[in-house]
Amino acid sequence: MKYEGIIFDLDGVICSTDEYHYLAWKMLAEKLGINDFTKKDNERQRGVSRMESLEVVLEKTDRKFTAEEKLALATEKNEYYKKLLSQMSEKDLSDEVKDTLNAIKAAGIKIAIGSSSKNAKFILTRIGLINSFDAISDGENITRTKPDPQVFTMAAEFLGLEPGRCLVVEDAEAGIKAGHDGGFDTAAIGSATKSALATYRLKTFSDLKAIVL
Repeated sequence: MKYEGIIFDLDGVICSTDEYHYLAWKMLAEKLGINDFTKKDNERQRGVSRMESLEVVLEKTDRKFTAEEKLALATEKNEYYKKLLSQMSEKDLSDEVKDTLNAIKAAGIKIAIGSSSKNAKFILTRIGLINSFDAISDGENITRTKPDPQVFTMAAEFLGLEPGRCLVVEDAEAGIKAGHDGGFDTAAIGSATKSALATYRLKTFSDLKAIVL
């Protein structure tokens, strides 16, 4: 078996919360009088921390904010986001993802989440996967966000595996760079397939089975 562990990003890989992120940031932007926050702007927020994402919004205003005010704005955005996330349910988990995860687990391969989000456990609970992973490394246990590899190296540590025995699955180029820099092979899906650093490129989530089984 080539890989003993698979580490998955959450948003855009296991389930899609991209639209909720966009809507929450847009709500915050409009409250600040910014009416031209677009999905192209939101694309720049993929795979980076909440505070870095906030800066993308604040580039569109001449107003200056203190560190305390920025923290309050980021918290406010997260409250919008969590309210939107409360609409999620097990219906937001596709049969393809569920069946692929089950096949990987049945083969004796460990699986983990490697997400910068502090809402990862909440999302996993909503979609019925909170007890499905052998380890969860998320925004609650890291100090550096992607493209730093910390979230993945900690996930591998939680699994008791070296990075070289794990595969990282990501939909953001920042995540692919993080995996690569951490010594992991990487499988890119979605927009991450543009990254020259990806070891594999997936057309669909179930393509993973041909790589790891």
